[in-house]
Amino acid sequence: MQRSIAGASAYWHTADRDHDRAQPSAVFIHGAQLDHSVWTLQAAHFAGHGFNVLVPDLPGHGRSLGPALPSVEAMADWILALLEAAQVERAMLIGHSMGSLIALQAASQAPLRVSGLALLGCAYPMKVSPSLLAMAKTDEAAAIGMISRWSHSSHAAAAASAEAGLDASPEARTEASIDTRTAPYLKAIDLMQRIAALNPTQQVLHSDLHACNSYANGLQAAQALRCRTLFITAEDDLMTPPQSVQSLLAALPQASLVQIARCGHDMLAEQPDRVCEALFDFAVSER
Repeated sequence: MQRSIAGASAYWHTADRDHDRAQPSAVFIHGAQLDHSVWTLQAAHFAGHGFNVLVPDLPGHGRSLGPALPSVEAMADWILALLEAAQVERAMLIGHSMGSLIALQAASQAPLRVSGLALLGCAYPMKVSPSLLAMAKTDEAAAIGMISRWSHSSHAAAAASAEAGLDASPEARTEASIDTRTAPYLKAIDLMQRIAALNPTQQVLHSDLHACNSYANGLQAAQALRCRTLFITAEDDLMTPPQSVQSLLAALPQASLVQIARCGHDMLAEQPDRVCEALFDFAVSER
């Protein structure tokens, strides 16, 4: 679906489902230098079980036009504007990585509009190394490769390195080299490269990483929540290690936690079924 938000064309996926005000709604928010497609399986499952789903491309990502927004707060404002444009009064917010911070901030700004909150691959503070920030500004392709390696569990990244080449170039790939271990790794690189190609002058990755690194409102946002919260962490996550969510967990004593084994930061690709199961169980318990 394509509509205008803040004067720019915005896209969100609905899993081919017409909005039904009598049914619950869920909004899925992607991470840095990604788009709505990372949520394909989870959105289809929710839609198939009676939920209205809104899976947007953030501005500057995918099919939503305009520059990438410079802060988590600005992206949270945009998500709330999306609810207005879609005429959704109340929804569960689900976010991964950068998207988890956006969901957290949006829920704190409009607590009565959020029925539940699921934060995947979250960390607070979500600090980014100075070297990666600098690389994202000066050598985006190298930064994408580094993020992709660090976002996957050791068996996926090692397989990609040994079998498909760290550059993940098409000529390095063969049917034999792309197996169940390498596929999530290569898919992540492909998507991040595609987002970069759509906006070659905007430095979307640097903007996203800077927004994560600068976000300083997490604990205050947690204290403003009025809904149940689920954290999903990954056992082998090197980008947002499971322990890095402890400050938010301490601020939300009623929150629940699910940890996924043998999985890295890119849990949506490495363990999509397990993520879907945890999210849907939580969503159904919200009804």
